[in-house]
Amino acid sequence: MSEADVIASPKGILVIGGGMAGITAAVEAAEVGYDVFLVEKEAYLGGRVVRANEYFPKLCSPSCGLEINFRRIKTNPKVRVFTLAEVESISGKECAYEVNVKLTPRMVNDNCTACNKCVEACPVERPNDFNYGLDNTKAIYLPHSMAFPMKYVIDPKVCLGAECAQCVAACQYDAIDLKMPPKGLKLFVGSVVIATGWKPYDATKLDTLGFGKYSNVITNVMMERLAAPDGPTQGKIVRPSDGKAVNSIAFAQCAGSRDVNHLPYCSGVCCLASLKQSTYVKEQNPEARISIFYIDIRAQGTLEDFYQRVQRYEGLSLVNGKVARIEEDPNTRDLTVEAEDVASGKKVRETVEMVVLATGMVPATAETKIPYEVTYDAYGFVASAPAGIYAAGCVKRPTDVSFSVQDATGAALKAIQSVVRGG
Repeated sequence: MSEADVIASPKGILVIGGGMAGITAAVEAAEVGYDVFLVEKEAYLGGRVVRANEYFPKLCSPSCGLEINFRRIKTNPKVRVFTLAEVESISGKECAYEVNVKLTPRMVNDNCTACNKCVEACPVERPNDFNYGLDNTKAIYLPHSMAFPMKYVIDPKVCLGAECAQCVAACQYDAIDLKMPPKGLKLFVGSVVIATGWKPYDATKLDTLGFGKYSNVITNVMMERLAAPDGPTQGKIVRPSDGKAVNSIAFAQCAGSRDVNHLPYCSGVCCLASLKQSTYVKEQNPEARISIFYIDIRAQGTLEDFYQRVQRYEGLSLVNGKVARIEEDPNTRDLTVEAEDVASGKKVRETVEMVVLATGMVPATAETKIPYEVTYDAYGFVASAPAGIYAAGCVKRPTDVSFSVQDATGAALKAIQSVVRGG
């Protein structure tokens, strides 16, 4: 590894994860004068929030908060951002950490102007993971419309490489380098913030609910992308099977959550997400019939008012019962939802055109551990870490954007106090 690949900043702070919590921790620490190294495994910053259509408490677009934070990063030389980057090892102790980072090649350099000529020339398609596979991109693509950094990236798993190279020929700015090598980066920092976020529970494990088997059964995160103006349908809520506008829809709460066979805990945000998504449906089709099947509705604090407002919508019914089974009519692709209505004690069967499964939050650390002496609870959330290493946001517990921002600000303060203690 060359000297250029080594950065030493004894009072610097490493932030692992470029979602809302990681971005917040990074800008808060940098704006009081500390070097910050923000490492994100995806090709862009923004995490799960940037994939939402709207988020609480203001029900505004993610661009509201993210655009401001991206500007704060761009104008602050104290923040160094590394995308397509993963921490491979951490050693040392508080105020003296040595961190090895693997940098995956983007195969697109800083000459990129996002002109899209390369995409037009590329003959290969891939499922669009940003849209949860609801559409496709080319092998070279811009991750999303407000991506930071605003640069294209090549998926090496599907790119044909030099035997194709049509994107190279189409680019007049010499921005594409198909031979760009992977790199290593060694950082010497004083403290670390873990903000690796969460992922949706794998709905294919819910074998009675039809996800992956029936095309019109989707998850709550997919619903956000359907409703988003920059999503696969330009914000139109339609059935994946036929592109038909939705006139009837069911939301199945606690899909896998509060279930000893899946996620025993409550993620806290799923009820409100479904209530919010009901407003998306009603805004597009006021006559739509909506059913929400639930164990209990959890809307804390001022958001109780939102719950009270939504439940008064005409054509919306709340059924106190957990969905047990979903079946498809192979001719119409309509879905029959089966549940027990706790209030009446009777079995309910309701046929709708689409079903949204409210799946819960799983911490990223349930699958990918931090390579240091960090301990986790039974579900993979960070439970504790040595002095100098601080977790923030959904990697600690299921939470919403507002709390993640507050928690990340606290983690940044603790990280600063850590390097100050070290002198």
